[in-house]
Amino acid sequence: MRRRGFTLVEVLVALAIVAIALGAGLRAAGVLTDNAQRLSDVIAAQWCADNQLTHLRLSRQFPGIGDADFSCEQLGRSYPGKLVTRPTPNPSFRRVDAVVSDADGRPLLTLSTVLPRP
Repeated sequence: MRRRGFTLVEVLVALAIVAIALGAGLRAAGVLTDNAQRLSDVIAAQWCADNQLTHLRLSRQFPGIGDADFSCEQLGRSYPGKLVTRPTPNPSFRRVDAVVSDADGRPLLTLSTVLPRP
């Protein structure tokens, strides 16, 4: 009389398939976590850049051409940034780019505006 059931090879193949599927699921979960952290950093960087550009607008001073460093604290993290001021074809306006980076110096966001002479 012949016994019914799975052979050892069939069980090992099934375990290999499950292991591959679980590995792919863990990888996908890790990518989602990384994307959520990146989104949080980009939002905080946007707040920092917007705050710097709003400060320039409210000061009603015509910014000089050049670069200026700044630092911003948002969501318990520090974000370094740089204000890059360049001339425009019209001398009554200046283009200002606020570039915010992460702690490792990789740029997260660049926000630009044009400021008029007061």
